Amino acid sequence: MRDIWRWSVLMPALLLAMPVLVVFTSLFTPQPDIWLHLRQTVLADYVINSLLLATGTGIGALLLGTSSAWLISQYQFIGRRYVQWMLLLPLAVPAYIIAYTYTGMLDFSGPLQTALRSQFGWHYGDYWFPEIRSLGGAIIMLSLVLYPYVYMLARTAFREQSASLLEASRTLSLSPRRHFWQVALPLARPAILTGTALAMMEAFADYGTVQYFGIATFTTGIFRTWFGMGNQVAAAQLAAMLTSFVLLLLVLERWSRRKIRYYHQGQQHQAPMLRTVSKTRQLLLLLLCLLPVCLGFVIPAAQLISWALSNYQVTLNQQFAQLVWNSFSLAAIAAGISVMLALLFAYAKRLRQDAVVQTPVRVAALGYAVPGTVIAIGVMLPLAWLDGRIDLLAEQWFGTRTGLVFSGSVFALLLAYSVRFLAVSLHSVEAGLERIKPSMDNAARSLGCTPLQVLKKVHVPLLSGSVFSALLLVFVDVLKELPATLILRPFNFNTLAVRTYELASDERLADSALPALAIVLVSLLPVILLARSVDVASKGKN
Repeated sequence: MRDIWRWSVLMPALLLAMPVLVVFTSLFTPQPDIWLHLRQTVLADYVINSLLLATGTGIGALLLGTSSAWLISQYQFIGRRYVQWMLLLPLAVPAYIIAYTYTGMLDFSGPLQTALRSQFGWHYGDYWFPEIRSLGGAIIMLSLVLYPYVYMLARTAFREQSASLLEASRTLSLSPRRHFWQVALPLARPAILTGTALAMMEAFADYGTVQYFGIATFTTGIFRTWFGMGNQVAAAQLAAMLTSFVLLLLVLERWSRRKIRYYHQGQQHQAPMLRTVSKTRQLLLLLLCLLPVCLGFVIPAAQLISWALSNYQVTLNQQFAQLVWNSFSLAAIAAGISVMLALLFAYAKRLRQDAVVQTPVRVAALGYAVPGTVIAIGVMLPLAWLDGRIDLLAEQWFGTRTGLVFSGSVFALLLAYSVRFLAVSLHSVEAGLERIKPSMDNAARSLGCTPLQVLKKVHVPLLSGSVFSALLLVFVDVLKELPATLILRPFNFNTLAVRTYELASDERLADSALPALAIVLVSLLPVILLARSVDVASKGKN
């Protein structure tokens, strides 16, 4: 039975690790001509813009997330109970959708500039207005939807700091401001850095925003090299460079806190009391906390609703129903596969503590840190090679051509989604398994149950909540995924994300509102669940 569990983990783990391995093995196939062209033209732009985008997004997410988390965790003000979960709402808006929305509002032909010209009698060239389609605009868009990563982790870190720390700061005559900079912030540093690293990885992986804004980054460069130059190997090599940046970011994040160890002293933890302030300051704190919510969710959602209502007679048709069916069915199947793999891997890790099981699972779970563009290329290359071999054998043996069996089918998409989002479901399932005492496994085994029967009869019923959360999270992530779907989708197969991208690329922003709004509304479900858990945790600590 032990060998069965080893092989049941090893084989699918190797399959899921294959795309990343394929991308890196492309480095052993020299492409001197194309690389000479890239170095002389756009490679420097890819590197500089990608680094600036990730760094700027990290700083923006850090500032918004940390400041909001500190105000929520330290002060009592009007509406705090609701604002603390409203700050998570921008997670429901994909970055490319908020980019399309703000472009429609702030562009030269948008309502804001049109109103300014009408009010003051201005014409083109008479006034200056910040350019939304720029690197700075992309950084702001990404920061507005990614700061909740920092907010969630920083808020938890601040609330877990004991009240005795604040009392000690007061005895040392430290002001609240100095207490924040010298005590609270250093203690929360590991959590804040983790959230910032997550935001930066998402910025590295973004395609929809930078492509629409016309910014040359690694993700746009991969598409241009693959489809524009027709060079799959060079595109894979660019993907390997992008993945190296992401992995380097993970290493730096771990290295930055290698010597940091913080421990709570004593057995009891007393959460700090919320500080009360005057009504005027309460209103100010409320406005400060609502600002990222309004910019990152309320305003874009209101604009999408306005466009959708004004144009629904045209866009709400049979084609839209087909888009919904394609997107939902694909997301449901991918979520089911991902959760089944997560159950298998997590339970195998529980049974077997050796490196033969632990290492492949860790490697397979790295997919979430790898951009969707990279995974798509890593999936397409081996499947295209396999299709070529099948087609050749079929012609030799049977005199017929098979065409694209794997690379041109939904199978390629499902494989890419499984690689990309396994870590999401695995984290949820592992967290649920950790709450099940090993004594329950021992009791079931003593009654004659095999490990598989223990999983089916004991763990799965107890893991229903964790499994549902994992299904929902992966479902929404698949629904929002854009670059992998663009590369791997079968011919004449569209999803809500792809259709939104296509319409926005054609400057039909009003027409793109309905599919974009559908994605946002469905994405609200896991955010609501997350907000409920935050609220429960807050009540438990206060």
